[in-house]
Amino acid sequence: MFPWLTALIAWPLVGAAVVGLGALGRSRTGSANAGTGLARPVALGFSLVEVALLVGAFLAFDTSAAAEHQLAETHAWIPQIGTSYAVAVDGVGLLLVALSVVLVPLVLLAAWNEQGRDEVRLRRFVGIVLLLQAFMVAVFSARDVFLFYVLFEAMLIPAYFLIGGFGHGAGRRQAAVKFLMFSLGGGLIMLAAVIALYFLAVGAGVDPSKAFLVDELVGVNLGTVAERLMFAGFFIAFAIKAPMVPVHSWLPDVAGNATPGTSTLLICVLDKVGTFGMLTLCLPLFPEASRWAAPFVIALAVISVLYGAVMAIMQTDLLRLVGWTSVSHFGFIILGIFTFTPLGTAGSSFMMLNHGLATGALFLVAGFLVARHPERSQRITDYRGLRSVTPVLAGTFLVAGLATLSLPGLATFVSEIMVLVGAFGGSPAGSAAWTVAAIPGVVLAAVYVLLTYQKIFTGAPAKGLEALPDLRARERIVAAPLVAGLLVLGLVPGLALTYVDAPAQQSATTIAVDDPAADAAQMGSDK
Repeated sequence: MFPWLTALIAWPLVGAAVVGLGALGRSRTGSANAGTGLARPVALGFSLVEVALLVGAFLAFDTSAAAEHQLAETHAWIPQIGTSYAVAVDGVGLLLVALSVVLVPLVLLAAWNEQGRDEVRLRRFVGIVLLLQAFMVAVFSARDVFLFYVLFEAMLIPAYFLIGGFGHGAGRRQAAVKFLMFSLGGGLIMLAAVIALYFLAVGAGVDPSKAFLVDELVGVNLGTVAERLMFAGFFIAFAIKAPMVPVHSWLPDVAGNATPGTSTLLICVLDKVGTFGMLTLCLPLFPEASRWAAPFVIALAVISVLYGAVMAIMQTDLLRLVGWTSVSHFGFIILGIFTFTPLGTAGSSFMMLNHGLATGALFLVAGFLVARHPERSQRITDYRGLRSVTPVLAGTFLVAGLATLSLPGLATFVSEIMVLVGAFGGSPAGSAAWTVAAIPGVVLAAVYVLLTYQKIFTGAPAKGLEALPDLRARERIVAAPLVAGLLVLGLVPGLALTYVDAPAQQSATTIAVDDPAADAAQMGSDK
């Protein structure tokens, strides 16, 4: 069978090498500003071929067995310590791989004019984006815990340079360092848990040559105290990445100082590694500890929902506002995961995809708006009345905003309702009460979206903004697939739910917690 996942990982690396070597060559000849302008189209070409490879992976994936990890490859990597290059995806992993692949060409198109005409700088920028894409695909495919950890940490390098080296805010370097310190701190805690997991698994009888493979570790008896400690090590790292209150503060700084394209990749894709790790590592590897921690995690998730929404309402910086919305939305995703119901878990899995589309659209369209301002201002109060000046931009912003507040008919509505209904029927103590407490977050989302739209787009145009250009063809090409995805998945959600329903059911089975709604339905059918 063709190695689809390896091809999806390797192809962006080839692209990064091609454009990166070009940058090195030009810097040595001193012709940085005499570039041929090939960096952008070459990188875009590589990213479009990646989309074609993704189509092949989808065609090779059997949706009738979406709970199984398919397209699998396993090769010895460091046999002395039992690590393997093991990659495979279930339905959830495949959708997140797809999100990683689809967003990159859109980000490259959106950032077409961002880095000036310095060819060396351009090549470095697009090379780092392609390198990050390879890491994103790999981390969502990894089925070896040590490989996952290495990728989890390796992603920090390109992300750090995209924030600090290519951002536009005055505080971009401080934001990059803060991001790095938070992520490294969580990663080191996770490393200790990974090492402990290996030794305990070997002690429990797992073959040392396979003691990092996820499939070999599921069901291993680790002991109550050890399991809870290792769960904490993994969970802290994932909570920082997610981001989750109270370890979230790096995200608004990144959103305010990175480019919109960088924020799109970091917040809409990379941060999903946190929730994906909770779902695919914490729950199956540490089921008892997950049940034990669930009430505390659910409480923090609801606090994230409400706190993120309130902070979004208070923002004066447009891009920071979008960043705060993600703190709120990740709270919903984590809530669904830790109520352990098939419906809630499927909703969270679906929401990971939908959040990437909706928030990606909002970041990129907000970036188009900021780029049009004479001073590139991010302050909401510096805009007014643009609905009559830039109607297509205003309409696109409104659709992205309505998706963010989960308007019925858009994909986010389906996933959010699934999370809330599934969480309300969850078994962890107090989950129903906490779910009710999270509902005001839906109302607050409408407040921050509609108030922002009113301030920027309604009324008479602000002085100096009367002649701003509307979305150009390139920008419409960027926005169109995201808006179309939100509409299609909102009207025909089964296209994605086919990939997440079976993994959600499998997750509920693994965690050994029954779905009360399913039990009631079964009792009714028995009668």
